[in-house]
Amino acid sequence: MNKTLITFFTLLFCLTSSVGWSETWDDLVKRGGLYYKKFTEVPFSGKVDGKKQGSLKNGKKEGSWVEYFDNGQLVSKGEYKNGKEEGSWVEYSDNGKLASKGELKNGKEEGSWVYYYENGKLFSKGEYKNGKEEGSWVEYHENGKLSSKCEYKNGMGDCFYY
Repeated sequence: MNKTLITFFTLLFCLTSSVGWSETWDDLVKRGGLYYKKFTEVPFSGKVDGKKQGSLKNGKKEGSWVEYFDNGQLVSKGEYKNGKEEGSWVEYSDNGKLASKGELKNGKEEGSWVYYYENGKLFSKGEYKNGKEEGSWVEYHENGKLSSKCEYKNGMGDCFYY
């Protein structure tokens, strides 16, 4: 009798511990702007593991998310709110160097953004308003010399090239 109970509880533990609220990104599909576990009709809520890591709530990305290249280097890190990028975001090239950083609001660039070449040198910097370039922007050649200066209004710009 004791042996039967131990076997039963061991089997029960093994079965319940393998069931979790975590899926890998490859286990999900996107339909109509929402993420679903494959072969289901209910938008997925829970943790996502693998190359893309974060949480989904009712099929939408929510909270902190990170993504990795195949080589294990970090691709990007940021926050989502109701399925849209929100707050500080950083992106990296596959060699581990910073590629860009800035703020997103409701999925669009907002405020200061900085972009870098793969070698880590500054490529460009400027401001966004509602996802469009606004105000002064500067761009540099890979050798660090100034390439252009632009003045933008609602995404339309006048540039002076060097």
